[in-house]
Amino acid sequence: MSTPASHPRPEEPQIHESAQGPRVTPAASRTAQTPRPVPGPRPAAVPRPGRPGPSPAAASRAGGAPTPAPPVQRAPQATPGPVPAAATAPSVSAAVPQVQLIPASAEGALDAAEEAVDLLLDTGRAPGDILVLTTGDPHPWAAHELSFGEAAYWALHAAGDDVFYADAAQAQRAAGRPVVVFAANGGPADAAAATLPVALARAGALLIVCGEPQQINSVLGAGV
Repeated sequence: MSTPASHPRPEEPQIHESAQGPRVTPAASRTAQTPRPVPGPRPAAVPRPGRPGPSPAAASRAGGAPTPAPPVQRAPQATPGPVPAAATAPSVSAAVPQVQLIPASAEGALDAAEEAVDLLLDTGRAPGDILVLTTGDPHPWAAHELSFGEAAYWALHAAGDDVFYADAAQAQRAAGRPVVVFAANGGPADAAAATLPVALARAGALLIVCGEPQQINSVLGAGV
């Protein structure tokens, strides 16, 4: 049995390098980049307190309905108020205090002074803010406290937590307080003229004078 003759294969076309396109050799150090996601519409930003929100056009571009901007709240402008008085008044007032006159006779001046003290306490004045000066007989409280000695009496004055009573002879030693109540309840003829300037100097904000108007006005009119 004869073997069929093998037919020669048609010659394959030769591809020359000159016919091939340029070879692209990927760099070994480069890595393929992952495509970035396409950003979608951004949500409308939440407005900060006190700042307006996004404009209607910006909200429309973001895909949401326009949100009206909240009103900007402005803080009210502070108005200058009165300057508070000093907590403690000096012995001699830097400014002239307000003076109030309560007409009273020499016999009724001490009672009028007591009523003035009660009214001051009822309206919120602290007891330690009040000093009472007399020109004639001392107040019963002062007479009682002096019975324990001068040291105990002035210790109460230094404590400054209660109404303090002093007569004309002790007025120079008494320290100033916001309110002084002056009772022209007799004494020597020149007691009111000598003690009233001291009372005015000790009063930090208010001086209440209880006495005969003609006598008090003559002292005040003399340049007190």
